[in-house]
Amino acid sequence: MAKQPHILCEPGELADIALLPGDPARVDRIAGLCDTHELVATNREYRVVNASYEGRQLTLCSTGIGCPSAAIAIEELAAVGVETFVRVGTTGALQSAIEIGDMIIATGAAKDEGTTRRYEADTLPAVPDFGVVSALVAAADRQETSVHIGPIASDDAYYAETAEYVEAWESAGMLSVEMEAAAIFTLARRKGLAAGAICTVDGNLVAGTQKGETEDEELPAAAKDNVERAIRIALDTATQL
Repeated sequence: MAKQPHILCEPGELADIALLPGDPARVDRIAGLCDTHELVATNREYRVVNASYEGRQLTLCSTGIGCPSAAIAIEELAAVGVETFVRVGTTGALQSAIEIGDMIIATGAAKDEGTTRRYEADTLPAVPDFGVVSALVAAADRQETSVHIGPIASDDAYYAETAEYVEAWESAGMLSVEMEAAAIFTLARRKGLAAGAICTVDGNLVAGTQKGETEDEELPAAAKDNVERAIRIALDTATQL
C-alpha cells in the first residue's frame, strides 16, 4: 500500500492505538509526558509521533480543526493499521454547572456537522466504543480525578454557534460542544474499530465565556493544568487497551 497522502505514513510505521489532539502543538506536549518519542511525519495539520508510555507503544496524531480533517486522519490511520483512537481535546460547556477546567468523557456525539452524512444517515448514532469509554473512566478513577460523563455535540461552524443553537443543545442535555468527535466515533464504528474521547472544558457557552483569541490566551488558566490531567488519563488508558 502506498504512503498515505496526508499523514505521510505507511503500514507498519505506527502503533495500534493513537491519541488524537486537534492541535499539532499538543502532540509535542503529549510526547513530552511519554518515556520516549520520535517524529514520524508532519504535513499540513497532521503531526505524527510514535511514543512509548510505561511500556505501551502508541502513536500521537493531530487532526486539525473540524470533522473533515478528523475524518481524513481516521481514514488514513486506519489504512496503515491503527485500531483504537482516543481524542484528547478541548470543548465548550453547555451546562451551567460545568466549569472551565472540568473534564468530559463522551458517551456519544450529536452529529451537528456535515461530514458524517456523506457516510451515513443522520439517524445512525455517533457513539464511542464501550471498552474505550470504560477504560477512560477507570483511568480517571485511578488518578482520583472527577469527570463528567455523557453526550456531547460536534459542530462544524464555530462562529455560527448562536444563542438558539446553544439553548437547543443545553435543553437536550448535551454536556458540551466540540468539532471532531462525531466523525471519529462514526468512522471508527463503521470500520469495526474502537474510539473514545476525553475533553477539557475551555469555556462555557451558556455563561458566555470562550477560550482566548491568541496563542497565549487559547486556554484559560483554570483549564491549563487539567489539559495535562486529561492527557495523563488518556495515556493511562492506552496502557490498558
